[in-house]
Amino acid sequence: MTEATKKKHVARELNDFYHLPDPGEQIVQVLRGCGNNLHEVRTCDGEQYLVSMPTKFRRSVWIKRGDYLIVTPIEEGNKVRAEIHSILLKDHIRYLKQQNKWPKEFIDSKTVDNKLVVDDDDDDDLIQMNSNRINLNENDQNSSNDSDDESTTDDDD
Repeated sequence: MTEATKKKHVARELNDFYHLPDPGEQIVQVLRGCGNNLHEVRTCDGEQYLVSMPTKFRRSVWIKRGDYLIVTPIEEGNKVRAEIHSILLKDHIRYLKQQNKWPKEFIDSKTVDNKLVVDDDDDDDLIQMNSNRINLNENDQNSSNDSDDESTTDDDD
């Protein structure tokens, strides 16, 4: 499977399927990115620890401060104690609130380091893809258009 196809499947999974937390999973809030695909999170109890991003999300999904995740605990970790299972978007959060699965500690406001984070973005409904990466499909179309242009200029000579 090509990298573009994998990204498409990951994006479809995160946008279209609503996942309720299983009995071992937790909903957490991202406090900061620590690098090396690690993120510091806070649970609804106020506990803070590191979580790792699985390979399928790397280079295709971006997590920012204040986002919510569903994580699965890792048994062997002391510092890194969980792995990201799902990234919660606005529609997912609404669904979890309707199902009464949303922690009461996270209701009404987004706070990071005891500061209120104002979220006025309406474009957060879709997954944020890496804008620093070139979309291969667009480049292929542009290069084919460029080659067509070159062939027409050669015919004129």
